[in-house]
Amino acid sequence: MQDIVSSLPASRPQTRGAPISDLNPDTTEQDDLHGGRSPWFARLPRPTRHPLTQDIRCDALIVGCGITGALIAERLTRQGRDVVLVDREMPGHGSTAASTSMLLWEIDRSLSELTELYGFDRAARAYRASFDAVAGLQALMRNLALPCEMRPKSSLYLAASEDSSSLMAEQALRGRAGLPGTFLDHRALIGAYEIARAGAIVSPNSADCDPMQMVIGLLNIAHARGARFYEAEAVGYDCASHSVGVLTAAGRTIESRHVILATGYVMPDIVVTKVQSPSSSWAIATAPQPDRLWRDGVLIWEDSKDYLYARTTPSGRIIIGGEDSDEIIEPDARDALIANKADVLRQRLQTLWPRAELNITHRWAGTFDTTRDGLPLIGPVSDHPNLFAAYGYGGNGITFSYLAAQLLGDLIDGKRSPLLDDFALDRNVPA
Repeated sequence: MQDIVSSLPASRPQTRGAPISDLNPDTTEQDDLHGGRSPWFARLPRPTRHPLTQDIRCDALIVGCGITGALIAERLTRQGRDVVLVDREMPGHGSTAASTSMLLWEIDRSLSELTELYGFDRAARAYRASFDAVAGLQALMRNLALPCEMRPKSSLYLAASEDSSSLMAEQALRGRAGLPGTFLDHRALIGAYEIARAGAIVSPNSADCDPMQMVIGLLNIAHARGARFYEAEAVGYDCASHSVGVLTAAGRTIESRHVILATGYVMPDIVVTKVQSPSSSWAIATAPQPDRLWRDGVLIWEDSKDYLYARTTPSGRIIIGGEDSDEIIEPDARDALIANKADVLRQRLQTLWPRAELNITHRWAGTFDTTRDGLPLIGPVSDHPNLFAAYGYGGNGITFSYLAAQLLGDLIDGKRSPLLDDFALDRNVPA
């Protein structure tokens, strides 16, 4: 998956050793979700957080200061809302710091698979929304002049087996949905990209970026517009018809007209959904080698459930990840495999791109959530008025985070999209 979780090594919390699926949101810390070291940790100034020493009111409270919370804060402050953000951890140092930031509009589930689940119209609507989200995110970064190494990229969706017929069918369905792309057979793929696979779909209008620079830049912009930041832990939600009272661990109350949960991979108990499950992934990054990269630095991923994925960076690093597992999610067991998985990924990089120099400078692992249909969880929390969830799970985490900001921003302004039914927390996913 593209958006795995990691961080610099740090002291282990008391919950170390508990299965991720059983972690209590009241005690789980960032280090339970990651291990190893990713390449993003930029030292950038960010808004100062203050302890919450009194009860306060606001128009919109965002719980979580990762990329999802930052994008929502930018949207709501742009709408003129009085915004407060709370996080018990350092902003941006959870999953955001480790995202490989492959901003794909192609969803973990192929359009063909989604069509089998929900029918063509609903599946195509989700794909077009994801396509528009990547375009919108790039436009937002340009309009804000936010320096986050945002680069437009094409994606290369590789056949994982000797048979590329499923990719041919997938591209035909995408064409029907009005989505761009070209199928390349084995010969054309080698000629264009020097990659030896049975076939591939090359598609324009994806992107990559530095996720830490993005999140800190967005938080600074929200702060400049008046957003307030507090170091606080939300532990209770009292929802009423006109507002939500949020109790913090320190005993203070925040009364807000709207509350958005952007808590990443640890859901509070108040959110009930049956479509997501935890998994682990591993990744490595090489030393810079700008003269040894594949053509145009296209974003590479595979036509398989637990796919290999790869990107480059502006400095010329190669990042490659995969080897996903939904069985090894306990932190100690997951992190114990970092060295072994790094060796496997190193070998897979050599097979994928033999001219790469295999000097590995970063390796990491993380636990993340996926959904059974590859779609995010965005929208109202059932039976809790004025409480909303924004969870951009899977390989499209940042893309879905931007989409959540747009959908919830519109919803707070009184405009409801049919996508909220598609992404509902309590939706049923056919077997």
